[in-house]
Amino acid sequence: MTAATELLTIRDFLRFAVSSFTAARLVHGHGASTALDEAAFMILETLNLPVDDINPWLDARLLKDERAALSSLFSTRIKSRRPAAYLLKKTYMHGVSFYVDDRVIVPRSYIGELLIQGLPDVQHENIHSILDLCTGSGCLAVLASNHFPDARIDATDLSKDALAVASINIKNHDLATEITLHRGDLFDPVAGRKYDLILANPPYVAKDEIKAFPPEYKKEPVMAHLGGIDGLDLVRKILRDAPLHLNAGGALVCEIGTGRDIIAEEFPGLDLFWFDTENSSGEVFMWRKPAT
Repeated sequence: MTAATELLTIRDFLRFAVSSFTAARLVHGHGASTALDEAAFMILETLNLPVDDINPWLDARLLKDERAALSSLFSTRIKSRRPAAYLLKKTYMHGVSFYVDDRVIVPRSYIGELLIQGLPDVQHENIHSILDLCTGSGCLAVLASNHFPDARIDATDLSKDALAVASINIKNHDLATEITLHRGDLFDPVAGRKYDLILANPPYVAKDEIKAFPPEYKKEPVMAHLGGIDGLDLVRKILRDAPLHLNAGGALVCEIGTGRDIIAEEFPGLDLFWFDTENSSGEVFMWRKPAT
């Protein structure tokens, strides 16, 4: 007998998935931080149900085809160790859906939370131009457009594949006139342009840390993670070049992982404000260019 024949309700499949994922020692962190959250996401998305709450549906009995689909999906997740977002071609950031596949890392930037909450001393009416560096799937550009609806947004990435995914998300969110994609290294594609706000979520993982990645993280593009020996090569370039691309009083918001002490030591003259988010402490900073 298989899960598809023995399990009947959503509650049954949720319990089975959590037990199976835990026994297989799957690693989570691609839109869901626990086996329970990932299992709920997989079930609700497969059944075309709202992904915000599984509880109203727990006792619903499933059709034969639905049971077969879930059983197959769970088996593939365990055997392949591919993140669920890749298997379903979808993920969510703060309730906003994004297309995703293995051409990009699964979106999970702390900057998204900061955009939702509101950046300190950043007034919507003063933001008319935004640059999203290392845009990847385009998720931050989309979220920024939602929260700064009057802003023109440029988004750059070195990866042709990543920009193809970003183009899908921009089209899905009907933002083709608000967001322009550019292929190239950091600021190179927008040379000479200045912005009121620059967002940056560059690769910032150290070389040795990538070698120790669990299988799920190894499924993601290496170039989207690797930031050099200590992970901060691109962060240094961004800090050095950002002043040339910010309007007076403009702000740079950059995610760097756990390299705060290194950056603080190497750039002692910069007044950096470090953010805490729900799941991070001091992994994102903001630097503001003087108004005069």
